[in-house]
Amino acid sequence: MYVGRDLTELTMMSKSEWRESELAFFHHSLQQVVPYLNAEGQSLHLQIVEEIEKRGGIGRNEADYTHGTKPTYD
Repeated sequence: MYVGRDLTELTMMSKSEWRESELAFFHHSLQQVVPYLNAEGQSLHLQIVEEIEKRGGIGRNEADYTHGTKPTYD
């Protein structure tokens, strides 16, 4: 379950101020409903993707004893 700031609060701030977990959660959420998004939703999703890319992505290629290979945003 996601515990963090809601989308209303986050849209009032720059994407650079979002936590990685927030970017990952809302990217995953919006990705699930892409066919139903209006132009504003598509624009928001694109901004989130661009911020994730700017930060170098969120995936992990290697696991270690404290982290798995699947990103955790929850």
